[in-house]
Formats: sequence, structure tokens, C-alpha cells
Amino acid sequence: MAKSSAARKQGEKLSAPAKITVTLHVNGVAKKLTLAPWTTLLDALRIHLGLTGTKKGCDHGQCGACTVLVEGRRINSCLTLAVMKDGAHITTIEGMAKDGGLHALQQAFIDHDAFQCGYCTPGQICSAVGLIGEGRAHSAQDVRELMSGNICRCGAYPNIVAAIEQVMSGRPAPGAKARA
Repeated sequence: MAKSSAARKQGEKLSAPAKITVTLHVNGVAKKLTLAPWTTLLDALRIHLGLTGTKKGCDHGQCGACTVLVEGRRINSCLTLAVMKDGAHITTIEGMAKDGGLHALQQAFIDHDAFQCGYCTPGQICSAVGLIGEGRAHSAQDVRELMSGNICRCGAYPNIVAAIEQVMSGRPAPGAKARA
């Protein structure tokens, strides 16, 4: 029978679990990592892969600053263990721009001045891409409700909603300059 922690003799050492090798397909590139089993996806991205666009906010899944896309679905990377996503395709804010051009939501955030301090912006954009992909938002109220897991301490919500609505509708921002 296993000893309870109270019954263990002082000085008896427990061994740490072995590290686990995982492959994460991040922004289209396979990355093989050997991690402690308790490493969050957020820490794997930031610490082990140097992708610091994904932010650590509350570290409790309440603010959305750590939102990334896994297989196109938005998740809080601070609540997800990296080993749970072995083999998964992950998109971070660094993977949004393609062929030297910004993603439509990145440009819409600029067009609508949908950020102030910018800390929440990567999570907001990743969440908005996931939201549009879900196809459940049909109004500004839907956008506000479905984006409620992403907190902006600066209060740029009206501009964030306007940027998302612009991309959902496929129309350019009012007064936006034509882009090549």
C-alpha cells in the first residue's frame, strides 16, 4: 500500500515525472519540444518557442490575453497543457499575417483604432478570427457576447466590435485608404 504524504519519512525524495516530447505545428511549422508534463501551451509558445505575441494576463483563463487558435478554434492557452495538443495545428498572432500583408482583422483593428495599450490585442484578434470562423455572430450584440471572454482594460470595446463587424461584412473601413 502506498504511503500517504503524512506517513512519508522526512528526507524521502519523490522523483519528478519525466519530460515528454511533443510536436506542435505552430504557424505552419512543426516544432518538436521536450517539456515537463505541466507546461502550459502558453509557456511552450512564449518561453520555449520565443513567440511572445501571445500574452500572459491573469493566468487563470479569465482575461483572454492568451487566446490562440488550435485547429481553427479559439482557446485560452494558459489553461491548456502543451502535451494535450501534441500534433495540433496552432495559430498565434505571429502567424496571422501572410505574404507580407496583414490579416484582415489586424488591418481592421488599425483602421478602427481598436486598441489603446495593445496588451489584449493579440488575444482579441485571435479570438475574433475564431469567432468569425464559428459563424454564430450576426449582430454587434452577438459579437459583444461571443467576445466577452476577452477583456480590454483600456475600454476599446466599441472600436473592437466595429473592426470585427467590418471584417464579418467584407467591407472596407469608412475612410480607410485603398491597399495594394
